[in-house]
Amino acid sequence: MSKITREDALEYHHLKGKPGKIAVVSTKPMDTQRDLGLAYTPGVAAPVLEIEKDPELAYEYTSKGNLVAVISNGTAILGLGDRGALASKPVMEGKGVLFKKFADIDVFDIEVGSHDPDEVIKIVAGISQTFGGINLEDIKAPECFYIEETLKSMLDIPVFHDDQHGTAIIFSAALANVLELIGKKHEEVKMVVCGAGAAGISCAKMAKLWGVRQENITMVDIKGVVYKGRTDGMNKYMEEFAVETDHRTLADAVRGCDVFLGLSAANVLTPDMVKSMASDPVVFALANPDPEISPELAKAARSDIILATGRSDYPNQVNNVLGFPFIFRGALDVRAKAINEEMKLAASQALAALAKEDVPDSVLRAYGLENLKFGRDYIIPKPFDPRVLLWEAPAVAEAAMKTGVARKTIDLDEYREQLAFRLGKGEQVRHFIMDKARASAGVKRIAFAEGEEPKVIRAAYQIQEEGIGTPVLIGRRSVIEEQVNSLSLDYAPQVVDPGDFAGIEKYASAYYELRNRKGLSLHKALSEVKDPNVFAPLMVKMGDADACVSGLTYDYPQVIRPALQIHHTAPGSAHASGVYIMIIDDRVFLFTDATVNIDPTAEDLAEIASLAADFARQLEIEPRVAFLSFSNFGSTPHPLSDKVRKAVKITKALRPDLVVDGEMQADTAVVSEIITERYPFSAVKDANVLVFPSLESANIAYKLLARLGNAKAIGPILLGMGAPVHVLQTGDEVTNIVQIAAVAVMDAMRRAEKK
Repeated sequence: MSKITREDALEYHHLKGKPGKIAVVSTKPMDTQRDLGLAYTPGVAAPVLEIEKDPELAYEYTSKGNLVAVISNGTAILGLGDRGALASKPVMEGKGVLFKKFADIDVFDIEVGSHDPDEVIKIVAGISQTFGGINLEDIKAPECFYIEETLKSMLDIPVFHDDQHGTAIIFSAALANVLELIGKKHEEVKMVVCGAGAAGISCAKMAKLWGVRQENITMVDIKGVVYKGRTDGMNKYMEEFAVETDHRTLADAVRGCDVFLGLSAANVLTPDMVKSMASDPVVFALANPDPEISPELAKAARSDIILATGRSDYPNQVNNVLGFPFIFRGALDVRAKAINEEMKLAASQALAALAKEDVPDSVLRAYGLENLKFGRDYIIPKPFDPRVLLWEAPAVAEAAMKTGVARKTIDLDEYREQLAFRLGKGEQVRHFIMDKARASAGVKRIAFAEGEEPKVIRAAYQIQEEGIGTPVLIGRRSVIEEQVNSLSLDYAPQVVDPGDFAGIEKYASAYYELRNRKGLSLHKALSEVKDPNVFAPLMVKMGDADACVSGLTYDYPQVIRPALQIHHTAPGSAHASGVYIMIIDDRVFLFTDATVNIDPTAEDLAEIASLAADFARQLEIEPRVAFLSFSNFGSTPHPLSDKVRKAVKITKALRPDLVVDGEMQADTAVVSEIITERYPFSAVKDANVLVFPSLESANIAYKLLARLGNAKAIGPILLGMGAPVHVLQTGDEVTNIVQIAAVAVMDAMRRAEKK
């Protein structure tokens, strides 16, 4: 994972787009007078009266069943301590984003401005009827125990303090797998828990559920070992784990132990302490961002160690995101009254079992790996494994039904199928492109014409760190180095400066050979090749790069014209064209041509449609191609609609493998009911590849959707080019640059496979 700077974080949260990370959206139409009447008065009275008679109907008529409150008073924010309720809001919004992303659960974040646990309890209890579940977060110990216990006894919906139980569930799953690997049993091992806060105590309790004996657990906090008779810094929750022992320090406790669990502070575990542990020592150094011992030091101390951290840049990441979204998903879907110990154990067992399954290619690509299998460096599933939802949520739901806390009984096989639909095709496409690029293991070289631009440098850093490709920055070396320093990036990029490039004469000669019959002299060629938009595609031509990207500070023609002069169009293509991937909720559309061909002929449109359809198949989307116009199947004869109708005929003749129809209006293309009711003869219903009659119409459509329709646009993606040359939009953000670079890598990989 690339380093996240302060500027990155602030830009993400505020500087671009809406401030914050969450929003409320309507799930029902609100376009007509009738819609208004149904949503509010008089229609809303009907569900009000029904819920009064049967409160359970709130799950049927409101969002309660998919709504979780994420609540904090800001007394223990991450590792930052007590920063106040308001300061916790970015974290709570972040939690909401993860709920939505990984489990499609809606969240209201609620920050309670009180340090009084009884007042917090009163407030949460008072608003609880709004929600299907309560997730407590970043509340300091020991108050967090009291607040959770009291609310659980008062409420008939799940109350879950994730700092405790989320960590415990993930840790215990990983521990079970580690012990299996090294041939030790839960009831035999000796475990040291460093950190006697909420997470440490909960992890110890969960370890007991798995079979670790209480007398074999030694807890240590900042004041030393938690032993019987100790009074300094103790509370009733720590007392449960006070042991009869002469040990007083962490060094005493870890000597001869099998498992170290750290939930404390950086660098408290020394190499000498690791050396004193039993054979095959297991170290969970989960302090973030800096663990109790660095992995490098730990492995240098013991070659037989198995290590886990809370960080994503080392193997075996113990991350709560593997727990809370899926635990609540399962609990909500059976309308559970609580999250009990059996449900937590079921979640932990599901995660442990999943780690032993064959790892899908999408996970390997996401982490830039050739292979991954159950073993010392893979003891717990990866957070981006899409199967976690399909394993953990059903396990939790099943445990809830078996233990009698579920209000609703569901068929588990049908439930798994429903969960699969929640993964969402739109986000799958975004991840597909990134994963596909990562499959190149970073070997594809991407030349960036605008290598001096800070956004390009930041994007290049991410691209390299995430294994998408190897960026090559074109520009003045001194300027790029200065920018890297000013951005505080630990990055030594590959830089090519046309001003001192050793092969400049060779490049000029090649460019001259390409353009000498277009009025270009060798002297002029030597000057023009230093233009970054000429130099970058020449790098690809000369084999010094696999793809190139430009356009952040240039207009399209300034990028496309020299690229076409150098590479021309692909064999069999008369024209290049541009396509945008438009992701609207869970629907994915390809808009073409929105970038290159201003007024295409019917023959041009047929080629543009074929290129877009082929690209859809690269994305593993089966294309349904609609040619758009202001007319529906001849309803408005006009030379413009005639052109589109002719394009349909040409395409059908040339590409019988494609599902194609038109001409049709835009709403006809995307609203299947219109086709069913009015044009049942159409070969295309619910189109996903939309061919616009002109660049003007396509450009207007995608920009309006992106700005006003909350659509996510990926593009422009150039098709039909003779080489992997791709164009940015002026002012693109770093994320967009990374995405286009991934598309460029994917393009280069496809061409290499063809060769």
